[in-house]
Amino acid sequence: MAEVKTIICQKVGEYLSAKGVTLSEEEILGFFETPADSNLGDLALPCFKLSKLLRSNPAAISADLAAALGDLEGVEKIAPTGPYLNFFFAGDKYISDLAKLLTDDYSDIQKTGEGKTMVLDFSSPNIAKRFHLGHLGTTVIGNAVRNIYNFCGYKTFALNYLGDWGTQNGKQIVAYKKWSNRELLEKEGIKELERIYVLFGKEAEKDPSLNDQARAAFRELENGNKEYLEIWQLFKDISLREYTQTYKRLGIDFDVWDGESLYTDKMPAIVEELREKGLLKIDDGASIVDLADYNMPPALILKRDGSTLYPTRDIAAANYRFNTYNFDICAYVTSAGQSLHFAQWFKVTELMGKEWAKNLVHIPYGTMSFGGEKLASRTGNIILLNDVFDEAVAKARAIIEEKNIAQGNKEEISEAVGIGAVVFGALSNSRIKDTDFTWEGTLSFEGNTGPYVQYTYARAASVLRRGEYNGNYGDYKPNDNEIELIRKLSEFGNVVLRAAKDFEPSHISRYALSVCTAFNQFYHNCRILGMGGETEQFRLALTVASRNVLGRCLDLLGMKRTEEI
Repeated sequence: MAEVKTIICQKVGEYLSAKGVTLSEEEILGFFETPADSNLGDLALPCFKLSKLLRSNPAAISADLAAALGDLEGVEKIAPTGPYLNFFFAGDKYISDLAKLLTDDYSDIQKTGEGKTMVLDFSSPNIAKRFHLGHLGTTVIGNAVRNIYNFCGYKTFALNYLGDWGTQNGKQIVAYKKWSNRELLEKEGIKELERIYVLFGKEAEKDPSLNDQARAAFRELENGNKEYLEIWQLFKDISLREYTQTYKRLGIDFDVWDGESLYTDKMPAIVEELREKGLLKIDDGASIVDLADYNMPPALILKRDGSTLYPTRDIAAANYRFNTYNFDICAYVTSAGQSLHFAQWFKVTELMGKEWAKNLVHIPYGTMSFGGEKLASRTGNIILLNDVFDEAVAKARAIIEEKNIAQGNKEEISEAVGIGAVVFGALSNSRIKDTDFTWEGTLSFEGNTGPYVQYTYARAASVLRRGEYNGNYGDYKPNDNEIELIRKLSEFGNVVLRAAKDFEPSHISRYALSVCTAFNQFYHNCRILGMGGETEQFRLALTVASRNVLGRCLDLLGMKRTEEI
């Protein structure tokens, strides 16, 4: 089908060129859509965008294009329907598509990022605090985007940019010196760090001078106070031990662990450059970059006491990353609430004349909640992420036991399904939308859930374990159910490219669900095992292709393949 699309794009390009419009094949391909209803065709070209380029009515363009394209190899029919031009592919193209799907070879997609580098900053927890549900979005969205870009051939660097430098560290140091000690810290770990941080907040309400002490402690830290640096490093080591266990459960690793502290010695040069370029202004004692001309509040660079702020560190970090990685894309996965912050310092780098400023990308996401259901462990009103995982795994195990559907290692399968359900739940909708988890919706083995995808993958794997596939299906002619499944599977490459372009993992999750629907309809309507001959071999081939595509989807989303459920 990819070859047919290439032919169509080339012919549309020739049509546009004759009318004085030049577009690349990639740009033209971006105009096409796959109709939700196969009765409307295998491919559709909405002519709305072309109408702007050609200054003509989209319906007229559709009709004119249909006549101009004529007969195309691999295309059975071209049907203009109002502003849409619909293409129906010849049946034998599905057979060739299946042959390609069976190779599980996507080297053509992997060439799209050849020679390009992506730096991806995601997860990035603040040290001395446990993971909570609010960290889930940045962590799993970032990991999925990384997987997608890896698949597209980019050289990716996953960075965990720890929040390890700021006034909060001053608060933690003051709290530790007042109300804790090393023995308690070694025994209780990150829980003790959280306890004294919460205690600091309560005590500071009664004695505001504690906040002054915290700011003074952070200045000491910035100035290299040896005692404070040792305490701070202890906090960091304890935090990383905790975080590593969480990432292990998610199957996530990072190429680089760094933090805001890494850029302490790099910020003065950025501040000086801003001064030299006349961008820095003094406002009430603080140093700012005025962004009023761009309808944004000023970017704060230095506090009145000379301490640095987030924009200062982010600019220094981006500058360092470009010099280190020479990135083509440097992306940041954070909540939508930080969109203004990123817009501000992105603009500052542009005003500084940094040519890499155009390659900076913010990938925002909505809030995460859990249906108001209370879990056993909380810190204030925060739901701890490991509590969510533990509960999801326990509930998955209970469902598996009740349905008696897992024949393998039930503990391993429950872990994969439970955590996979939470991951899929966070990636199932457009990332900018708010996500509200419910156990029933998240863990169901039916409907739009992670367990449904993993169960369908396991179903395909089970059929293949029981069948004897040899690939000899001769000149078999597929029926409607089989054609619909091949058609759906063939969309995989384009879905991945669209997910990369939009930094949107939900394109993959929604597509995976549609593949599950198509495969399960095929499974129920078309007997596979016991048919014998070409029919059985063709249907086993379809099962191989379905398993391959669903497996790829699970990989991209950061979920485990479940060979048995």
